[in-house]
Amino acid sequence: MSHTVTPDGYRPVLSLYETQRAIGLIKQLFLARLCDALHLKRVTAPLFVDPASGLNDNLNGTERPVGFAIPATGGEGEVVHSLAKWKRYALAKYDFHVGNGLVTDMNAIRRDEELDNLHSIYVDQWDWEKVIDRPQRTTAFLEHEVQQIVGAICGTLEDLRGYFPALQTLLCPSVTFITSQQLEDTYPDLTPKQREDAAARLYKTVFIEQIGGALRSGQPHDGRAPDYDDWALNGDLLFYDPLLDCALEISSMGIRVDAASLTSQLAAAGCEQRSNLPFHRALLQGELPLTIGGGIGQSRLCMLLLGKAHVGEVQVSLWDAQTLAACHAAKIPLL
Repeated sequence: MSHTVTPDGYRPVLSLYETQRAIGLIKQLFLARLCDALHLKRVTAPLFVDPASGLNDNLNGTERPVGFAIPATGGEGEVVHSLAKWKRYALAKYDFHVGNGLVTDMNAIRRDEELDNLHSIYVDQWDWEKVIDRPQRTTAFLEHEVQQIVGAICGTLEDLRGYFPALQTLLCPSVTFITSQQLEDTYPDLTPKQREDAAARLYKTVFIEQIGGALRSGQPHDGRAPDYDDWALNGDLLFYDPLLDCALEISSMGIRVDAASLTSQLAAAGCEQRSNLPFHRALLQGELPLTIGGGIGQSRLCMLLLGKAHVGEVQVSLWDAQTLAACHAAKIPLL
């Protein structure tokens, strides 16, 4: 099922050719700023992993990964949902030290995604991960890294305006931090998505903290796999999109689980059996570093900075007939 919003009178600020050039510039400019801000080095990452390794991201636990047989190995492959766990394994294997990290281009297929202006079955993001020490496993450190990312985004917009003066995008560089419980307390009669929209309208740039565990209502703000983020030290970075009048999530990130939080979260999710998988065993035995990391949507960021109405204007994907018809009628040019 799909749902497409078509803003009245929408016309792209940039031509198709200018859009393609701008996408390339954003990916170059932002990556350089992100690496400088967080002390990251680019590495090569997998498109697929062995499902028995425990390295794939289970997301909300309901999405079906794309799997395939590999006759040459006699085994199976599974297209990654994200690289949340692989990155931590790579930091250990490549001998990264505290304060330094990696970033990579992550491409995924999420076949069960519902389609709308912000969602596609194709996901592209900068996946990053950095080694930290135990005293840095704090909310204050998490918030500092969020502000660094926002600074890189706002700096990229300034750079981009030098190439395309017609761009009218405005971003708030000051981040408001609010927990998912505070958001529920403020808007008890709204759904989680409606709360996010309300917070984004009010604060413009907002980071919603502590996502994954049950709130006082008995329900989590949103689903999170129990084996990468520490649910007490994570969150989502949202910007207000005035064109669509909604929150646009640019990044999901957090300080990663240690042995204690992994054990408790696996129990809370009823997934204790995962502790026997290779990745989880290594973490529980202290063989993996403490880290912070996240994903930053490439198409989402391009969409935000270029003032686009649909993610299909900045990436090539497959769309249903209803989406194609709605975009055609509204003169929204899908790539």
